[in-house]
Amino acid sequence: MSLDADLTLEDAPGPLSRAEYETLVRRGALDGARAELLHGRIVTMSPQGEIHSYCVTELGRLLVPAIGRRANVRVQMPLAAGTSEPEPDVAVVPPGDYLDGHPTTAWLVIEVADSSLERDRAKARVYAAAGVVEYWLVNLVGELVDVHASPAPEGYGSVTRRARGETLRVPMLEDVEVSVTDFLPPHR
Repeated sequence: MSLDADLTLEDAPGPLSRAEYETLVRRGALDGARAELLHGRIVTMSPQGEIHSYCVTELGRLLVPAIGRRANVRVQMPLAAGTSEPEPDVAVVPPGDYLDGHPTTAWLVIEVADSSLERDRAKARVYAAAGVVEYWLVNLVGELVDVHASPAPEGYGSVTRRARGETLRVPMLEDVEVSVTDFLPPHR
């Protein structure tokens, strides 16, 4: 499937390859849209509320200084994952400049969810197939983190749940710990 130079989002055939999706992005067909590619389809992303933004900001504040230059902490940037190009809230990827393409896997992906919980649960399969070592799904409504580990092409082999007061370790950087309490919003 080739893309015409004048192709717009409304004209986009599906399913799209990642290369076709990236062509749409470069040509501005998605300007102003909060969208990502999942299983070859362009899907809209939920707007970010204050609590979601707070959590993503705190995760960045905790992870960036703790990880330093040993890995890249990418916030709301694409991950090239098979027929998908999601934009996880946070991804910890191996060091690199990624000028020739987005990372194809990650040591850790974190999605923060309130209204997007079901969609973010479904992304577990995308991340597992891409070999993402761990996937943390932060459930803001339940104030829990589902930790998906042991990736395989069909999904994760292990899912455990963490709550306030518990600590999580970043895979591949076992000295980096974060407390769930430190990135969930405080009780009001």
